[in-house]
Amino acid sequence: MAKLFGRSYTKGQLLARTGDVSQVAGVRMVELAEGPQKGVSAAEFRTGSGLAFTVLPDRCLDVSMAEWRGRPLSWRSSTPEVHPHAFDGRGMGWLRSFYGGLVVTCGLAACGSPSEDAGEDLGLHGRASNLQAFDLGHGGYWDGDDYVMYAEGSLRETRIFGENLLLRRRVSAVMGEDRFFIDDLVTNEGSRTWPHAMLYHINAGFPVVDAGARLLAPSRKVTGRTEISAKELGQHDRFIKPTRGYEERCYYHKLAADRAGKTLAAVANMKKGDAALGLYVRFSRRQLPWLIEWKMMGERDYVVGMEPTTNLVDGRAAERKAGRLIELEPGESRHYNLEVGALGGARQVNAVRREVRGML
Repeated sequence: MAKLFGRSYTKGQLLARTGDVSQVAGVRMVELAEGPQKGVSAAEFRTGSGLAFTVLPDRCLDVSMAEWRGRPLSWRSSTPEVHPHAFDGRGMGWLRSFYGGLVVTCGLAACGSPSEDAGEDLGLHGRASNLQAFDLGHGGYWDGDDYVMYAEGSLRETRIFGENLLLRRRVSAVMGEDRFFIDDLVTNEGSRTWPHAMLYHINAGFPVVDAGARLLAPSRKVTGRTEISAKELGQHDRFIKPTRGYEERCYYHKLAADRAGKTLAAVANMKKGDAALGLYVRFSRRQLPWLIEWKMMGERDYVVGMEPTTNLVDGRAAERKAGRLIELEPGESRHYNLEVGALGGARQVNAVRREVRGML
């Protein structure tokens, strides 16, 4: 049953009260119309709970805009959702098409810093977020008294004499809920063994991120990636007001998990009552054994990244040397499943704090 406007409704009760279910919730396709975004397709989701988010089939079916009851959840950069034809995969060129957004996919053959590996020059964070989906589907359907909305499709990273990695993705949400799900299947459809990496760049922004906000995570071990990060290790989970000239910090987390191997992380502004607002991600530690924290407290670039990942981000060559690099055999697949949602009010934020403590 859908919980809407303070009470629960069956399918029949809702249909009796609406001309069409889209009056309450649904997903619809639109197309961005001007500037560097022109021609980018978008699927707009509304769950009816106040959660609204946009999925971009032309940008890996990633999630760009997201809000809960009119309050933004994600950070937005000065770069819009540019068409993938503008992608620059060399060096740090990925940043010219990084719009921020709620969930941006890094991979499929590499993620992390630019590097040279096995004769390849690899740019920042790979090509995944600039891949266009095909075999698309979207819509909604009733599953008993639950109304399920979805957008799905396939994306292929491939080239002659190189990788042939297929990602099949489904993004779904249920009417009345403050969360959505990403279900991914990556398959090596080539004839050669090939490196594979997956990182989900989840970007919390103001007002989730603000002075006094905290990272909530069951961290058993935290290390700083850089010297300045290591010096401030004791403050890694605490956030300050926007600061001019701030240098980004990056931390590697090894998380505890429950008996099923599931773990979570959240960023919350820690305010009192209904003013409290948070963003969380749940995932399998078996699928994604690391959480990377990107702490950027600069003016305009004011964002905290929660990044579940298969490996660290020092570049594919470094990951190969460290023995962390995944290689997929021909026909081999990897599954990834994430739950991303809003925490509305101090009661929900505190519930996550208790859950985190219970894992430690």
